[in-house]
Amino acid sequence: MNVSFFIARRYFLSRRKKNFIHVISWLSIVGVAIATAAFVIVLSVFNGLETLIGSLYTSFDPELKVEARLGKSFPVSDSLLTALRNTEGVAVVTEVIEDYVYVRYHGADMVVTAKGVSDNFLDQHRLDGQLAEGRLVLREDSVNYAIVGRGVQYTLSMAIEENFYPLQLYYIRKGTGFSFDPTQQYTTAMVMPGGVFSIEKNYDENYIFLPLAVVRDLMDYGNQRTALEIKSTPSAKSEDVKARIQQILGDGFTVKTNFEQHKDLYRLLKMEKLFMFLALGLLITIVSVNIFFSLMMLVIDKTKDISVLASLGATPRLVSSVFVTEGMVIAGIGAGCGLVLGGVLCWLQETVGLVSMGMENAVVPNYPVKMLGTDFLAVLGLIAVITIAMSWYPAQRAARAASPQHL
Repeated sequence: MNVSFFIARRYFLSRRKKNFIHVISWLSIVGVAIATAAFVIVLSVFNGLETLIGSLYTSFDPELKVEARLGKSFPVSDSLLTALRNTEGVAVVTEVIEDYVYVRYHGADMVVTAKGVSDNFLDQHRLDGQLAEGRLVLREDSVNYAIVGRGVQYTLSMAIEENFYPLQLYYIRKGTGFSFDPTQQYTTAMVMPGGVFSIEKNYDENYIFLPLAVVRDLMDYGNQRTALEIKSTPSAKSEDVKARIQQILGDGFTVKTNFEQHKDLYRLLKMEKLFMFLALGLLITIVSVNIFFSLMMLVIDKTKDISVLASLGATPRLVSSVFVTEGMVIAGIGAGCGLVLGGVLCWLQETVGLVSMGMENAVVPNYPVKMLGTDFLAVLGLIAVITIAMSWYPAQRAARAASPQHL
């Protein structure tokens, strides 16, 4: 057994007298344990929120999205679509036209974002787990259907099961001048409500999915598209597929992964997690001050022991390592208990749900958590650095007491 650890363990477990040093040591353990558990829980909550947001955006937004670098839309030809579909790693290429439209349903009206998609959109299976009512259908038996958000359904008081009323769409004509006939200022189309999706409030209250042909004719887009949404094969990597598509399209287009479509939000989450890590690190530093005072008093209390060790040939470096090890033992016990406590609480939150979101229409009923091994290692590493820093001065003082000049 290591000599430094052996002596440090004896100091920590000594039952010769229960003095104030032991009280401070145990207070240090409790403080480090609580701070460590809080550290683990907060980081796990941030991980859970990041995963939840990612899953929401993955459900609504495509794996890869192609847009024009300049302008709102771009022409799409059969040869371009064929080239993309034959690209290695590409499974589905969906044509998209997206713009604002005015909708009416049985006397109610609102402005929504209409997203016209080609028939193979449903083959991407992004809405399969988000269906709240009705069916995922865009066209059936020559009848066009709309898949609307839950918020749009509520606003329009839309009946899905009883399709007695169509959804009326209005779009301002491009380049029309003044006319005394209001009907010349806009184009119209009608579709039947087919299904309702529920993903997230911002999407649910603003979006409806429509057949591409309906939106194309309504907005007079012809062969123009606002985006192409691409799903890769299960074995392909998004970054590799993106590089191949970018090579085909050239510099006039941007190809973005799901992460890149929302990089600002993900960057914000990582910055918040970093600042929280620093704040909790400061908390552990404050709690670890007890270790400093505990070791200082221990050095004073063990002055005679230090002299004896020096007389037996112990070097100042060995004496110094004894007190650093003592600090590591105190912090290690506290950190171990804190990691276990934090891990158990996170596990209970995942399985049982100790803390709910507190909102009736929340996306998930309970706060999401996700434990990562890297977070546990980062916490342990931070505690080790702080403990060594707190133990340095008491250890140096003990080393000076064991030096020949002092003796």
